[in-house]
Amino acid sequence: MVKRLLSANTSDLLEMTASELKQSIKASEGRTIVSENVAGRESLVGDITNAEVARAFGADLILLNGVDVLNPVIAGIEPDENNSASSIETLRRFVGRPVGVNLEPVDQEARMAEDKLTIALGRQANEETLQTSEKLGFDFICLTGNPGTGVTNKQINEAIKRAKEHFSGLVIAGKMHGAGVDEPVADIQAIQSFVESGADIILVPAVGTVPGFDASELKEVVKIVHQAGALVMSAIGTSQESSDEETIRQIAIQNKVCGVDIQHIGDAGYSGLAPVENIFALSKAIRGGRHTISMVARSIHR
Repeated sequence: MVKRLLSANTSDLLEMTASELKQSIKASEGRTIVSENVAGRESLVGDITNAEVARAFGADLILLNGVDVLNPVIAGIEPDENNSASSIETLRRFVGRPVGVNLEPVDQEARMAEDKLTIALGRQANEETLQTSEKLGFDFICLTGNPGTGVTNKQINEAIKRAKEHFSGLVIAGKMHGAGVDEPVADIQAIQSFVESGADIILVPAVGTVPGFDASELKEVVKIVHQAGALVMSAIGTSQESSDEETIRQIAIQNKVCGVDIQHIGDAGYSGLAPVENIFALSKAIRGGRHTISMVARSIHR
């Protein structure tokens, strides 16, 4: 058996296989936090990474957004021209936590509800980026869509299948908002297909972040996904991560009541990072002061 992530040391976490990390999250009983942050532009504190800041305020897992994995740039880390994987290796060592990356399954035929944004191939979910993510040493990938990118549930499902062929880490899949597409964000049939295709963790909007998605629907998702042996991550990805602390606490408790395993907080804040007080508030809301102190104070050299 593995240690629950809630009380695991860096030496435990960075040696875990994908299945061990999944079990470690499950054993933490809804008290795991993912901080998504934009990594390729100037960080909040210019000479260190956003990931280090997020970790210091309570993030368990770091999810990088906007990274071209074919040319990875992490603000706050000097790149090694002779080793493209060095930035990711260095980041994992600096934060002492599992690190993942967003890859976007863009649908060229998506029925858009807004203007479509074109993103680099290195940010899209394809065979090359999946294989490269494996070589770079990411612990997990998240198959989802940024605003306006034209990511559809259909293409997320296809990307899951490719990911299971080319990537050995955890696969998170789903939508936290529409990604510019005119389709349901949290569709039960789509979610069932994601699990059947091999997704380890299903991403859904946090209750209170997209119109019409309520606690009863989230509970249904949690029940279906858990019965299939996968986990659920609720996501605050609609810029509400930059709301006041009380809003974050309300969202956090609502989603914990619904039974989610992981709570995600997005990157809509200064320099591509949620306000640090909101990461801290989320942590205290879902696991209390004692476990929050343990998280932020525990040395990465343990």
